[in-house]
Amino acid sequence: MPVPSSAYIGRFAPSPSGPLHFGSLIAAVGSYLQAKSQHGQWLVRMEDIDTPRMVPGADSDILRTLEQFGLHWDGTVLYQSQRLERYQQIFRHLQQQQLIYGCQCSRKQISESGGIYTGRCATLKLTTEPLAWRLKSQGVASQFTDLIFGPQQIPAALAQEDYIIKRRDGLFAYQLVVVVDDIDQGITEVIRGADLLQMTPRQQALCTLLGAVAPQYGHLPLAVIKPGFKLSKQNHAEPVSQWPVSKVMANVLAFLGLSLPTDLQQAPVTQQLDWATAHWQLSIIPRRQEINCTQFA
Repeated sequence: MPVPSSAYIGRFAPSPSGPLHFGSLIAAVGSYLQAKSQHGQWLVRMEDIDTPRMVPGADSDILRTLEQFGLHWDGTVLYQSQRLERYQQIFRHLQQQQLIYGCQCSRKQISESGGIYTGRCATLKLTTEPLAWRLKSQGVASQFTDLIFGPQQIPAALAQEDYIIKRRDGLFAYQLVVVVDDIDQGITEVIRGADLLQMTPRQQALCTLLGAVAPQYGHLPLAVIKPGFKLSKQNHAEPVSQWPVSKVMANVLAFLGLSLPTDLQQAPVTQQLDWATAHWQLSIIPRRQEINCTQFA
């Protein structure tokens, strides 16, 4: 059944490469509160397109943890790994429009040329696999307005870079699938971590290229242990499922700028979330891209 265009639809899209940690719970809670405070839908999507990094059973563990913290999603959980035909359809469309081309450059070559791909393969018309496939960067802006951080400027070289949408190993790249998923799910607003802030203009431009209206984007501060070192599954951040639920939720809300009343500090998470939903505003979120999370331990 089509969703009315005026309806709010948000999402939380974890990668099932490990259990939910404090940093990813912040993204879950922030996106949940934004959706529920606007009487909208909150969807959950498993971004399991990068299959070599996926951990068996991590998706079920993440879903159990969300439920443990009172975060109940709407509808059916979407898995990227089950949508390969859809991504291939979009890939063929871009190919027919001559908007992509094969690239044989290695990461080392790109790193040696300054870290930004310079279009070396754009005119070579390569067809012999294995190749990475790059989308021409036409329409990618160097500026956008973030719902939380306000006007943003990204490096012009990054905006102009032709970026990979299908990898040399044959896997579709995040930059393609996240946009296709957002379009197909009717996502109207994306609330996510600030580590993805600079990728926003690419995703906005690709939405437009595919004939869709891009969602609005807001980026939450990252939980870091020290400057530049965010909590992540890759650095073995501890799973929050092992911690006291009410205390963790109180700390997540404090991180996001909401201080629970004393009588709710140890209350069931359902009560904590009800209060947080009623008091939630994007304007309360600290305007910092990184926050040391050790103070919330």
